[in-house]
Amino acid sequence: MKVSVTRKNVKFLPDSSRVVARYFNSGDQRSKDLIARILAMNNSEVTLTLEQINRGFARRHRNISAIFYKHYENIRGLIAEMQINEAEISEDRKMLIGAYLTMEYSIESSAFFNPSMIEDFDQSSLEKGEKRVVISFRATGEGHVSSIVFRRCIIDKDNNLRMMRIGDDIEKAEVLHKMMFNKKRIISKLAEMHTLDIYSAILLDLPDVFEYSAFKTALTLELADPTISKEKKEAFDEVIWLMDSFYDIQFKLDSDISERVIFPILETESRGIEDARFVRFVDDDGSESVMGTYTAYNGNSILSKLITTEDFYTFRIMPLYGDGSLGKGMALFPKKINGKYAMLGRVDGVNNYLMYSLRRNEWKNPQLIQRPEYPWEYTQIGNCGSPLWTEEGWLVITHGVGAMRRYCLGASLFDLDDPSKEIGRLPEPLLTPLEEEREGYVPNVVYSCGSIIHNKSLILPYAVSDYSSSYAVVDLKELLDALKNSKTLKL
Repeated sequence: MKVSVTRKNVKFLPDSSRVVARYFNSGDQRSKDLIARILAMNNSEVTLTLEQINRGFARRHRNISAIFYKHYENIRGLIAEMQINEAEISEDRKMLIGAYLTMEYSIESSAFFNPSMIEDFDQSSLEKGEKRVVISFRATGEGHVSSIVFRRCIIDKDNNLRMMRIGDDIEKAEVLHKMMFNKKRIISKLAEMHTLDIYSAILLDLPDVFEYSAFKTALTLELADPTISKEKKEAFDEVIWLMDSFYDIQFKLDSDISERVIFPILETESRGIEDARFVRFVDDDGSESVMGTYTAYNGNSILSKLITTEDFYTFRIMPLYGDGSLGKGMALFPKKINGKYAMLGRVDGVNNYLMYSLRRNEWKNPQLIQRPEYPWEYTQIGNCGSPLWTEEGWLVITHGVGAMRRYCLGASLFDLDDPSKEIGRLPEPLLTPLEEEREGYVPNVVYSCGSIIHNKSLILPYAVSDYSSSYAVVDLKELLDALKNSKTLKL
């Protein structure tokens, strides 16, 4: 049974004019030489140069002076090393130093893809049949560094998408690091990283819940030992890397959602924040929040992370634990199943797995639920976002990779009470790259990170060859009927 798909004529394209002011440092010695040159300028030269910079860039960034000062703060240690009395440096000169430590980065210049769509918290002031949604995108700029950006849209009664006006500025969030840690959970994660034995003695001396500063003090004493081995030093760096992966970010209340960018902050994600899968989660007590998973990438290794928010202003970010969190493409169910959180994942890079947990950031004992079955998915199968609840079962949009590494989208249906039981699965792709969709940063790809159900239809946003994005609409009843009949047809 063939399922008809209606592609909508909407394109979300990269926009090179979307820039953030990013900290730029080419090395301590070059920064010291730069500082010396600026300190040698007379006051008139400082004032004139700063005025020229503000004239050229102040309109492109909200409160650019605060950005300059923040970037100046990053090199105060170098000022001290140069034995310069910081009290003698004027505020304008500090701003100028900060300006030279700043660069613009075009976050969307290369690609705008892998969308994830969820219902907005606010559904007021809408016409009948309308729904307000938030779409997240993976925005990619120079060097293929990825970040998360958002757009707010309204879907009307005919499933047409109307995007709200995009804000003029782009804002990076203020970062607030977590200060308290649970020893048991840290030990568990370090064991997964196969380096626990190197610093287990330090951990054993700490209380069950300890402060970050206490552990860092203990590490500082160890690192001061001139006989410390290279292996041990690298292990200490690794545990600091892990603990720094817990943090909150806060956006200003006067920013529009289209102006907020979740940009790589830590070394763990220095090469990108990839493929966020958001879901509107409803807890057993009826409380709602938005949760998501993404892959942090530093150029060599990946780290799966959980991101949560209740307002799109404040986000909590933490790493995921357990042998089920070691792969990519994790997708959280929108509610608990039999009292436990549930998650899909592609643990081995080839097959689909199901996991349960009492904790939303700890995932162990993955259960295999799907293998590649049809030629268009022989290379690998994975989810394309969180499962969608329907009366007939959990609807999961999948991606399949076939010959020539062509990515297509499929669909499967799983039992509501036991999602390890597959009710049905489309033998043919739901969405295949059209001829005009084949060209891009990665050719021959359609991909999604999350859909919704609206007006008895599946609203399916999707990426086009890792370059741009669009969306399609599928009649829900037709799709579910095809899925329920797929097992019979196969027999």
